Amino acid sequence: MEIDIAVRESDDRRLKTKYKNAIYVIQRAFALYSVDEVAFSFNGGKDSTVLLHLLRAGYYLHKAEKIGCNGDLMDGEIAYPIRTIYFESASAFPEINSFTYETAKSYGLQMEIIRLDFKAGLEALLKAKPIRAIFLGVRIGDPTAVGQEQFSPSSPGWPPFMRVNPILDWSYRDVWSFLLTCKVRYCSLYDEGYTSIGSVHDTVPNGLLCIRDSSNPEGKFRPAYLLADGRLERAGRVKKNSSPPCGQLASVSNGLKSRDLSWHSMLTASIIAVGDEILFGTVEDKLGSSLCRRLHSIGWTVSQLAVTRNDIDSVADEVVKRKSTNDMVFIYGGIGPLHSDVTLAGVAKAFGVRTAPDEEFEEYLRHLIGEKCTGDRNEMAQLPEGITELLHHEQLPVPLIKCHNVIILSATNVAELDLQWDCLLDLSSSNGLLVLMEPLQSKRLCTNTSDVEAAQPLSKLCLEFPDLYIGAYRASRNGPLIITFQGKDQGRIAAATAALSEKVHTGQFSEVD
Repeated sequence: MEIDIAVRESDDRRLKTKYKNAIYVIQRAFALYSVDEVAFSFNGGKDSTVLLHLLRAGYYLHKAEKIGCNGDLMDGEIAYPIRTIYFESASAFPEINSFTYETAKSYGLQMEIIRLDFKAGLEALLKAKPIRAIFLGVRIGDPTAVGQEQFSPSSPGWPPFMRVNPILDWSYRDVWSFLLTCKVRYCSLYDEGYTSIGSVHDTVPNGLLCIRDSSNPEGKFRPAYLLADGRLERAGRVKKNSSPPCGQLASVSNGLKSRDLSWHSMLTASIIAVGDEILFGTVEDKLGSSLCRRLHSIGWTVSQLAVTRNDIDSVADEVVKRKSTNDMVFIYGGIGPLHSDVTLAGVAKAFGVRTAPDEEFEEYLRHLIGEKCTGDRNEMAQLPEGITELLHHEQLPVPLIKCHNVIILSATNVAELDLQWDCLLDLSSSNGLLVLMEPLQSKRLCTNTSDVEAAQPLSKLCLEFPDLYIGAYRASRNGPLIITFQGKDQGRIAAATAALSEKVHTGQFSEVD
């Protein structure tokens, strides 16, 4: 069988493992159900195309084993009898329709065309011809994959059948490794920059594949298999109100609320430090203040800096409170293989998902710590399922982790934070990870004026300059009063400091560096 031979002769050990596991799931399904009781949902996409050829190979090996031919049969001697279902939609790309029908003809698929939505179509199909199991090309990271296993009963409210997911644990890279290794045909849209195909109304080429070249005025794209970060395969799934510029993502993927990002707008971030050692007072947290300064340098304000225990529920509670009221949440501490490293599990719980193995991330860990990446250390590769995006940068030995609008930093000191922050800024300049705005301007004045004398003038000043942050503090009880002005307009800050001098007649003001 050409698929089986191509994989077995490949040097890609990871692909061989994925293939072997998928074939096992398929053969297990054939052991549980007869061929008449199973069906295959084919949609012409890359995942579905992979599953088609896995089913061909799996059924061939299943039959060959039954008749004891030891692989001597020619491909054509075992017909492919699995019922294939195609849900045809008026909003499908013409290229998808053409590829689907041509593939059915090439491989002699018993394809049934259903022109209803998925649920209604299944109800009608199962009523006419009962089916006990359906093979689906679902992968971890797909919106419908959350909570699914390789064998998962259909959800409540749906017709009863078993969902069989042979490629559930395959990554984007695994899919393309299989298609290219086996040299099978796939839909032509993938050679035009499309990386995840939905309907004509919500799919555009992936901006990360645009060829940035002055000789490319038409905005041509590289093929899908050249996408460096498989976590961004759905970057082209957007509402096509307008075409995105070549080289830019069609939508901001960091969970920001829709708003006017003008000079006077403010983006807010919240910072969460995870560590019992900070709460015990045995370690001084220096990362929080450093991260605050870096956020201010790109025009963001920080709404809160919180410290929480190394406890899954505590982390989850804090993330739940912050993720819905801030544009971005940064969290650090509690990352690693120790029993107290619970940050990833806490983030997963905050979003209502489980953690699942991420083999792409584990590859980075294995490269970093070698064969020690076994046993409990594999826990480090358990990431929140279906919501995780790996942030790759050539300066980082291991990608940073982003879950919707929560960025998980692995830094343990200021030097590591500096490196990770610089990488985030570099990524933001190319893919809009963070919106980079004008830095916040600030000025600090020092005075020997008493708190009582300064209180009323400062309160009035806050009312007169609502666009500025005006605060005051003392480094020591008997030390000078430090008054801080912060905002986006240096002129407004100058006006506020001048007004303060007029309102406070006692004491001298001097600027603090």
